[in-house]
Amino acid sequence: MPDADNLALVRHAVELARRAGAEQCDAYLVAYQEFDLTVRLGRVEKLVEAGSRQLGLRVITGGRTAVCSTSDLGEEAIERLARETVDLATISAPDEFAGLPEPDTLAAVGTDGLQLYDERLANLPFEEQLALVTACEQAAFDADSRVTNSDGASLTTRIGEVCLANSHGFAASYPHTRVSLAVEVMADDAGGKKRNGYWFSSERSLHRLLAPEEVGRIAARRAVGQVGARKVATRQVPIVFEPMTAVRLLGDLASCLTGNALYRKATFLAGREGQRVGSELFDLVDDPGIPAAPGSRPFDGEGVAGQRKHLFSRGVFQGFLFDTYSARRTGNRSTGSANRAVDSSPYPGPSNLVLEAIAPVPLGDLIADIREGFLVTELIGHGFNPTSGDWSRGAAGYWIEGGEIAYPVTEVNVSGTLESMLAGIDALGDDLTWFGSMAAPTVRIQGMTLSGL
Repeated sequence: MPDADNLALVRHAVELARRAGAEQCDAYLVAYQEFDLTVRLGRVEKLVEAGSRQLGLRVITGGRTAVCSTSDLGEEAIERLARETVDLATISAPDEFAGLPEPDTLAAVGTDGLQLYDERLANLPFEEQLALVTACEQAAFDADSRVTNSDGASLTTRIGEVCLANSHGFAASYPHTRVSLAVEVMADDAGGKKRNGYWFSSERSLHRLLAPEEVGRIAARRAVGQVGARKVATRQVPIVFEPMTAVRLLGDLASCLTGNALYRKATFLAGREGQRVGSELFDLVDDPGIPAAPGSRPFDGEGVAGQRKHLFSRGVFQGFLFDTYSARRTGNRSTGSANRAVDSSPYPGPSNLVLEAIAPVPLGDLIADIREGFLVTELIGHGFNPTSGDWSRGAAGYWIEGGEIAYPVTEVNVSGTLESMLAGIDALGDDLTWFGSMAAPTVRIQGMTLSGL
């Protein structure tokens, strides 16, 4: 639960910075306790318990900005931090767009309905944690005799708090929790090859976590499913991205949707607001107010109230995500999209990014009319240029033939441009799935280049 001392500390840091000469300032504190348990082949392999409490101070004076941080939260250290940050600000370059958010954009205090904190995680017995990871790994071995090795099953719990105060009088905090369960196993293939399969579940609350046995079974199925994988010839075919790989596409698209990318001209979407860029079959929404979602928050990294924002509406690009600085620089208003680390200035980015299907269809129907195509279950590498939209990734998955899954495929490359991929979406599944703070269903794109033999 919230620690009153943490909130008092950020208020005090702001007051010290004002006394040292800051015109505007804000203090941002992140505190957490983390527990990480890994079991491999039935034995505890790693057990880590760690904690941190760090404070960052941002000072703006005469348009000059400085950010400093410390993990020493004693009175002398905070006083020194305030003085040094103000001194650094006086020698930095002025920027006419620098400054805190306008007071009327700041959020009302409260986290009602967001379900960010699970009391049970703060008091989860070690024996119960051990039982979860052991059951997860064992379920993978029990699922198929071809699963012969494991890279381990891991459970991570994190209990934290975010506190923010600024010189406009804003001061608020919120507690949050996170629990993740993951396992990776190996299956035997011909010639001594090993095929890896991985799966995980990550939630705010323990009761929302996927059952450990199910996580293990899925990982085993993915490993065994790649036994006998082969290459295919280069061609143009429909490409189907399962939800986990579709979320990777969203991650690339997210880098093109920020105010920073806009003013730096580092996005293929610059100047495209109000234009149809993608298929009519999807909406793309950023929403920090989804109960229990990983990216939900009552206020952004500057204290600005968040809002549900349509980034694409039936394929029409609606606009970008802004923090205060990028909004001022581009003549817009903040969308409450500031992310933040204690040692950096705020920067714009998504909270919960969700790809919503307009007319979702079952997976079987989605592949039933594909004569030849490729289902992508794994993406490898980082080949994306946000300015041009050029996109290319190594991939593995399954060949589709006659509307059915035919055989596993490996060592291929899928390429296109992100704009043509968005426009080429011709079907979306009914299986919307969350991975971290992004969610997507299965996505079918009518034609991309598959490079193989």
